[in-house]
Amino acid sequence: MKIALIGATGFVGSAVLKELLARGHEVRALVRDPAKLASQPGLQTVKADVTDASAVAESVRGVDAVISAYNPGWGHADLHDEFLRGSAAINAGVKAAGVRRLLVVGGAGSLYIAPGVQLVDTPAFPAEWKAGALAAREALNRLKTDEGLGLDWTFLSPAMHLEPGERTGVYRLGRDEPVFDAEGHSRVTVADLAAALVAEAEQPQFVRQRFTLGY
Repeated sequence: MKIALIGATGFVGSAVLKELLARGHEVRALVRDPAKLASQPGLQTVKADVTDASAVAESVRGVDAVISAYNPGWGHADLHDEFLRGSAAINAGVKAAGVRRLLVVGGAGSLYIAPGVQLVDTPAFPAEWKAGALAAREALNRLKTDEGLGLDWTFLSPAMHLEPGERTGVYRLGRDEPVFDAEGHSRVTVADLAAALVAEAEQPQFVRQRFTLGY
C-alpha cells in the first residue's frame, strides 16, 4: 500500500514507520524537517505543516491511507488546543485529498475503566498527561460526529502503559475498555502497538470505531 504517515519522528510514529517499511509498504512521511529522517528504501519525505489542511491535502493526495501519530509535544505550552487544531486540519486535509481511510493514534485516557467513567476523569490520572488526554478524547468524539467528515476512520487507544520494548506480535485486542494481563496490568510495547495499527490498515476490522490492545 501507499501510506502517508504523520508524526514519523516521534515515539509512536517512528515505530509505525519501522513496521510499515518492514511489511513492504511505500511510506510518504509528512514532517516539518525532512533532515530528521534518514533516507531508507520505500520512504519518501515531504515537508508539510500538518496544522494546515491545504498542506495536508496536497501532501497525501494519491495514497491509499493516512496514519496519524500527530502530537505537538507533551511540553507544548498550549497542548490541548494545538492537538485539536492539528487533528481538525488532518481530518479536513485527508478528506479534501479524496483519501477515505484515516487511522489515528490517540490516548488511553478515553478508555472506560467503569460504566460511564473514563480513565482521564479519575483522580489518579497524572496531571501532566491530562491536557493531551482530554484533547485526544475530544478528537475521538469529533471523528464520531460530522467533524469526522465521512472518513473511514479508525482510532487506536494504546494500553494504559505504553512502553519501549520489542515487537512480540502477541497481544489481545479490545474496544472501549483497557485490556489487562493476568497480573492486572494494562501494558503494551510501542512496537506491538505499531504492529496492531499496521495490521488494521492492511485488513480493517474497526472502521469508524475505536480499538485498543494489551497483553
